[in-house]
Order: sequence, then C-alpha cells, then structure tokens
Amino acid sequence: MITTAESCTGGMIAAALTDIAGSSDVVDCGFVTYSNEAKASLIGVSQSLLRDFGAVSKPVAIAMAEGALKHAPQASISIAVTGVAGPSGGSAEKPVGLVHIACARQGFESLHLECRFGDQSREAIRLATVQAALDLVLQRLTE
Repeated sequence: MITTAESCTGGMIAAALTDIAGSSDVVDCGFVTYSNEAKASLIGVSQSLLRDFGAVSKPVAIAMAEGALKHAPQASISIAVTGVAGPSGGSAEKPVGLVHIACARQGFESLHLECRFGDQSREAIRLATVQAALDLVLQRLTE
C-alpha cells in the first residue's frame, strides 16, 4: 500500500494513482500538506527543519515521506513532493521549477531526488513532478 504527501502538486499524485481501476488495492491515503503548519501537524515534520531549511528542501521532503509513512495506517511505501511551481515564489536559491521528491519504504533508506524543471508553466512543473515522483516509486519498488 502507498501513501502520498504532497505540497506543490496538491494531490495530483494521489489522483493519478486513483485514476487506475482497482487502485483501492494499493492506495492507502494521501496528505496534501501545502502549508508548513499542515506539514507539521498532519505528518510530523519538525518546525526546526522547516525553519532551518525551508519547506522546499531535501530534509523536509524526506521528513514528509517518512512522516506520511508513519501516519498512514496500512502503507509500506510513501512518496512526498515539495517545490516551487510558480509562476511566482522563486528566489535565486530556490528558483521556480525546483522540486524535492522523497520516497520512504519500510526496511529501506529513504530516497531523494532534486529536480530542476526550469521556469516553465505551473502546469508543466506540476505534471513533470508527478511523473518524476511515480518514477521514483517504481525505482524503489524494483530494487
């Protein structure tokens, strides 16, 4: 069973999974944790990580994936995404198109992927994030 923790995609990964007939056999639940408060209260991301690294960071993506796994009643794998989908909100350090993706699986070290999709449209960045996230899940499942 899988769970999702999504920020910049706002539930698109869970939607992609549940578009498939029979998905109830493999999808446990999804968390849309757009705000820092939701990341902390729903899936246990520490305020110190959010403060020290910012929401769009490797440590927060990993904490999201591991927290979602802890808070999902039946899941054994999770995928988490946090990024800057634009068109605004980017900075020199964290430009539009920067996305951190993490996958946690029971019994394995968490995987992390940093994507720099560039200054594309919001829709393009979000769709590319969904594809990269699902590819990371497949990578973890086939190891």
